[in-house]
Parts: sequence; C-alpha cells; structure tokens
Amino acid sequence: MNNPFTRFSRARDKPQNKVSDAPTFSFGGSLAGKSVSPRSAVQVSAVYACVRVIAETIASLPLHLYMQTDDGSVKALDHPLYRLLHDEPNSEMTSFVFRETMATHLLLWGNSYSQIIRNGRGEIHALYPLLAENMDVDRVNGQLVYTYRKDGVAYSLHPRDVLHIPGLGFDGIVGYSPIALERNAIGLGIAAEEYGSKFFSNGATPAGVLTHPNTVKDPERLRNSWNRAYGGSANSGKTAILEEGMKFERIAMPNNEAQFLETRKFQVSEICRIYRVPPHLIGDLEHATFSNIEHQSISFAQHTIRPWLVRVEQSLNRALLSGNEKVALYAEFNMSGLLRGDYKSRMEGYALGRQNGWLSANDIREMESLNRIPASEGGDLYLVNGNMMPLTGTGQQEKKEGSK
Repeated sequence: MNNPFTRFSRARDKPQNKVSDAPTFSFGGSLAGKSVSPRSAVQVSAVYACVRVIAETIASLPLHLYMQTDDGSVKALDHPLYRLLHDEPNSEMTSFVFRETMATHLLLWGNSYSQIIRNGRGEIHALYPLLAENMDVDRVNGQLVYTYRKDGVAYSLHPRDVLHIPGLGFDGIVGYSPIALERNAIGLGIAAEEYGSKFFSNGATPAGVLTHPNTVKDPERLRNSWNRAYGGSANSGKTAILEEGMKFERIAMPNNEAQFLETRKFQVSEICRIYRVPPHLIGDLEHATFSNIEHQSISFAQHTIRPWLVRVEQSLNRALLSGNEKVALYAEFNMSGLLRGDYKSRMEGYALGRQNGWLSANDIREMESLNRIPASEGGDLYLVNGNMMPLTGTGQQEKKEGSK
C-alpha cells in the first residue's frame, strides 16, 4: 500500500544541473517598439537619476565590521577585512566607488558579482567587481559554478571566490533585472524622448505636405531644399517662402493633442515607482511641499535604502566571513545620518536621552561628529532627574513618611 506521506518526505527543490525552472526575463524589444537594455535604459534621465541616487546613498553610508563582545559590539579595527570594506577593497578603487559600482550593477542587471582574491593563507586580500552581463551561473553535480566570460575566454570560478549579491528573484540564487522586468514602461520613456528629440530636430514644426499645382520635375531636390532652409531647431520660426503656387499642409497630430508632456511626466513617475524613489529626489518637485519632503526622505531611507543595505550586509557576511568568524563578526552599515531630522528635532531628542540617563554628553557629541569631552570632566556620565525613583521604592518611602 502506498504511503500518502511519502511525497512529503522528499526534498521539494532538490538541486539539479540547472539553477532554476523559474521564468526568465530578458532584454530586448518593448511594446513601444524600442529595444531596452541596461545601457539604453540608463540614458533615460529618470532611470539614470534613480540609479544614481540609490547607488550614491548606499556608497556614502559608513560600512564597518563589528565584533560582538561581553560589553556589546565594537569595531573590529584589527581585522584585515575591516580595511577592505571601510577604506579600500583593492589597490585601484575606494570603498565608495566599489560599493557604488556594486549597487549600479544590482539596479541595472539585478545581480552584483565581485571576485574574492585570497593570499596563500586563505585570507581575503582584495575584492574586484565583475561585469554582471558577462557572468553565467549554473549548477554542476549539485554545486553552483560561476562562469565569467571576457575577451572570448570563459573562466570558471568557485562560489567561494565570488561575492554574489542577487536582487529580487524567484529561486534565491540569481536576481532579475528591473530593466528587463519593466522594459515596456522604460521603452515607452525611450520612445517619448526620441519623439521629442525628432520633433525639435524638425524645427518644432509638425510634418506636412508641400503641394504644387503643376508637376514637380525633381521632388527630391525640392524636399532637400525645404529641409535645409526650415529643418532643425536652429531654423525654428523662420518665415517660409512658397513660390509657383505651392502650399504647405500640416498632416501630423499637434503636440498637445498627443499629450506629449503628460506622457513624459507619467513615465518619470512610473520609473520612480519601479525603483521606489520619491520623485523629489530626482528633481520632480510637482507634488513636493515644505512639510512633506523631510518625511519622504526618511521614508526613502527606511523603505528603499534599508532593504538594499540588508541584502548587501547579509551577502557580505555569508561570503567573506568563515564559519567561526560568523559567530562574533558581522558587517553593518550606519544609517543614523539618513534618519536624522532637522537640527531642532535632533537637539530635542538628545535632550530627552540626556535627561533620562541613556545618553551621555560624549554619546551625543559622537553622533554629531564632535570631539569627545574628557572623562575626568564628566563626558561619560549618565545623568537622571533627581525627582525620579524606581516604582519598587515608592512603598518604602510611604512607610517612612507614615512613621514620622
């Protein structure tokens, strides 16, 4: 008799000699008739601005390696990985440039790959970014294999030697490119931009037909002569001179009827929606007000930047730390600068922390990048209001007062 629970005892996703059966999304033609790829999409100003603001924000945040101790977490300044993450991942670039490049690959191709260079003792010596478009990920005999192609040569890399940060995906191994997923929306933006460029290259004058009462002997010469005289934005506004009874009849749809500007505005909002970027951060202030910009910026930090940071942090910990090191060490971004309010709000918050005993003067000065006050002068003291006492002491105080 067949056991109905047998099928539940088997692994549902046993590794095969392929990464995943999930659907694939590729670059190419869009419904607007434009080919979309990371290199063409980034030429759209809204895409470039969204990618830039996210990548630069991630790259500008301090990245530290911490060690768990009995007294809390401290920076692991003596660990060789600290310098690679915080200062220079290799001899050719700074930590800012390295992380900006990783984030750009993530936002355009959906994956970030870096080669891990180790010395003879197995210690990580350097990290070098690899072009995501040149990397293939497969599974051979149940093990992941990274194949990097450069100048017609394929190089096989062991997973231990690759720092792979995947974006949103279906299999947990390889991420999908936002450009490929949303190529129709981006393709419409490319088409609208190209339409506007051609419109102004023709002198901002809609296309039309030149009619002649008689037969034109050389229509090609007439067309070229007309384009030289009145084509291009430099010739916009010139007065046309028509001879021999010729007439110009406009046949194209007027620009306002095609709702060209509305389409361009909508595509900016659409691309911001793809990358979850508040429009005011890429220069669209149409719906921004003095009262909501600060809250939008904090929302950007919490709901846009924070998920990317967690994705990067966990990938760094998984790929760069050994099994024993993972017990006490971890990499983490410092987001405090992004979440800070205006000066008045910060000072009020510091005052509450200082008065209630969970912030010292030096804690506050460190968050404001100020020099520390010597401990001998009270810089490390934690103070509380004198009229406060624990709840457990209220009954004893009442007894003392009653006995008097």
